[in-house]
Amino acid sequence: MASPPVLCCAMQCHRALFKHWLLRSDRETVASLWTRGRSGQDSQGQLPMPAVLRKRSDQPQARRRRQFHWTASCRGQEVEFTSVQYDVQRRAFAAVTREDLLFFDSLMPGRVVTDPSVLEASNVDWLRTLRGHSQVLLRPQTTEEVSQILRYCNDRNLAVNPQGGNTGLVGGSVPVFDEIIVSTAQMNNIISFNTNSGALICQAGCILENLNNYLKEQDFIMPLDLGSKGSCHIGGNVATNAGGLRLLRYGSLRGTVLGLEVALADGTVLNCLTSLRKDNTGYDLKQLFIGAEGTLGIITAVSILCPRKPRAVNVALLGCDSFDKLLDIFKESKGMLDEILSAFEFMDYSCREIVSEHLKLRNPLQEAPFYILIETSGSNSDHDQEKLNHFLEKVMTSGLVTDGTVATGENKIKALWALRERIAEALVHDGFVYKYDISLPLESIYEIVIDMKSRLGVRAKRVVGYGHLGDGNLHLNIVSPAYDRKLLDSIEPYLYEWTAQHCGSISAEHGLGFKKKDFIHFSKPRAAVQIMQQMKAILDPKGILNPYKTLPSVSQ
Repeated sequence: MASPPVLCCAMQCHRALFKHWLLRSDRETVASLWTRGRSGQDSQGQLPMPAVLRKRSDQPQARRRRQFHWTASCRGQEVEFTSVQYDVQRRAFAAVTREDLLFFDSLMPGRVVTDPSVLEASNVDWLRTLRGHSQVLLRPQTTEEVSQILRYCNDRNLAVNPQGGNTGLVGGSVPVFDEIIVSTAQMNNIISFNTNSGALICQAGCILENLNNYLKEQDFIMPLDLGSKGSCHIGGNVATNAGGLRLLRYGSLRGTVLGLEVALADGTVLNCLTSLRKDNTGYDLKQLFIGAEGTLGIITAVSILCPRKPRAVNVALLGCDSFDKLLDIFKESKGMLDEILSAFEFMDYSCREIVSEHLKLRNPLQEAPFYILIETSGSNSDHDQEKLNHFLEKVMTSGLVTDGTVATGENKIKALWALRERIAEALVHDGFVYKYDISLPLESIYEIVIDMKSRLGVRAKRVVGYGHLGDGNLHLNIVSPAYDRKLLDSIEPYLYEWTAQHCGSISAEHGLGFKKKDFIHFSKPRAAVQIMQQMKAILDPKGILNPYKTLPSVSQ
């Protein structure tokens, strides 16, 4: 077990802390598990497939699997249909016919998927808690193709489920019934990048990590960073208004998205793909679609402002023995590191336990009730390290921090970040996970974790809290050996009531999707929800776009 460094001056602090850097740096890759396959018919019946499509669905392109953090504990696990679990009634949409399939195939030959074994990956959410039974997946490559799909579906009254990387956690990206899945996976072209302004224009299906790698070659980076960056699509990020790890430094997508191209329900293409930072002409229509989760239109292209790549990056992992001290450390970091502070993440002891137990990631610090990951990024290495050293010296000599380690090299930085980024992956190994993404005033942010531990007692295998302290975002995760409806009833709606009473939001960055749509009133007044429903009725009068998601039914 490592001993706490003894600090006499800033440089001695840095040397002592640096000894503790994490040796393990390689991120493990866990392949997606889609091995079960399906036979026979769904409860709604399997649509007969024309011969012209049967051959094409076996092409290698159609069998491509997405890579994400699937775990062995999920292998072979049957997921009950969402409509059965939640007793949802199918709305009066049309059913797909052979004629519909022939039209889609004429529009995009070879990119109409009806193979059940391929569709399974798009019918089930990442957490394997929800399952639809779509029988058709479309893979458009252009905005015009998306426009024609929607025009046709709107005329035929066919429901549509937009889907990006399918990494969402609230069921917003998977069908509930037999909605046609429109995947943006093949809309992955970078259209332009302006090195003077930093404006990147790309199609909605570009994977976040690929965009970041492209930008690094231009000496820029994406303004958001997510644990799912290897799979998530930028269009989905915008559609859910994803926050991520560096919102503290670069702000939210509402501020960094410059423009959007969106296909509306009737096929109309709304081209607001500007690269201007200032455009004060009328309503800012792009804001309607940021965070709308595909219920108002399908985002087909994004213009986003990208910051310059920092010249110097430092990461410190610190331990402390109380949440009050953690808040004091945050206040000190804001005062001493403000202009170079890019991330301030926190994890409780249980988070350290699960990444060690399930992923074998070594903790370089002494055990502590809380851990903090601080990242600085700036343009001058000497300047940034000097500021960081002064900060570390102050928080350690004042007794706020019990132990710490610093990393400056890329591999060592990745290794420290893995302790934070892979918590969600480790949790899935631990059992059935009830995931909650809320925002709260900082002084209340950990109280709900303590409260839920007391409320649930031994019925919960584990209750953990971690998240982005810099923007008040808590990820509350509750684990049980298997799905337990009584346990869920003890969590909801109590958690949402508690959050509302403490002036928080029931969804900080994951959206509402299917799972949270009926709880929107805990965060929005009834008048606001009614206006949202009116906007939905104007832009999508038939309700074909991502039905059963984001908003409660009009009668509620």
